[in-house]
Amino acid sequence: MAIEKTYVMLKPDCIKRRLIGAVISRIENKGYRIAEAKMMTLDKAKIGEHYAHIADRDFFPEVVEYMMSGPVLGMIVEGENAVSGMRILVGPTKVETAPAGTIRGDFAVSTTENLIHASDSAENARIEIKRFFYHD
Repeated sequence: MAIEKTYVMLKPDCIKRRLIGAVISRIENKGYRIAEAKMMTLDKAKIGEHYAHIADRDFFPEVVEYMMSGPVLGMIVEGENAVSGMRILVGPTKVETAPAGTIRGDFAVSTTENLIHASDSAENARIEIKRFFYHD
């Protein structure tokens, strides 16, 4: 088993609904450690960089509006196989397919307002950690 670092972000709806404690408890109860955390307010440029892979999609303006609707909590989470483990714990993006027991399955109310982001690969985790924690 490999100790990894991954990037996890609690999105504006998670903050507004006061679910930070519940979500972090799930992460820690699974055996992961929050190595660093910080509250941030994202601007259009940072959102555009983070979601560049969907910038041409018709729903992108809705994503930008949502992500600018309040602060987010960015975290560096570490532990054994943290990248894949966090993706399983988070659940699928589409709320209607997120099983009970996952963070999205238990707490998210829509596919747009889906509470949480977790890096989808070790490479993206490195990029996202640098983007949100170690940028110039």
